[in-house]
Amino acid sequence: MNIHQISIFLENRAGQLAQVTRVLADHGIDMRAISIAETSDYGVLRMIVDDAEKATAILLENGYILSMTPVTVIAVPDQAGGLAPVLEALAEGNMDVEYMYSLFTHKEGMAYMVFRIADEEKFAELLAAHGVILADKEELGLK
Repeated sequence: MNIHQISIFLENRAGQLAQVTRVLADHGIDMRAISIAETSDYGVLRMIVDDAEKATAILLENGYILSMTPVTVIAVPDQAGGLAPVLEALAEGNMDVEYMYSLFTHKEGMAYMVFRIADEEKFAELLAAHGVILADKEELGLK
């Protein structure tokens, strides 16, 4: 896939999210999606931004520990039950979702979902077999 998320490892203490978002804002980076998972000691902030390469360089310069991960983004109807057929296809294909979250972006009655699946190629084939189109960078306004 050509879309990458940035995962930042943060200490679990007040102000950490504010600092990350301020660094990005000060450099004109637009967040398109954000998700956080936490434990008692640390959190993992996952995000999609408009310019992942620029954001990664800036965050590294500011001392953040991070990784870039390819993810699959799909459009689903922005209505009740719009996501159900995709999850049913995953169940039929016996594929597990490692994690998922939504983008802030909505277009023409469609919402966008970010998926992390261990076998991205099999996932893409499964989606294509069910008529689900993968979103691309241009569609999402990413560089």
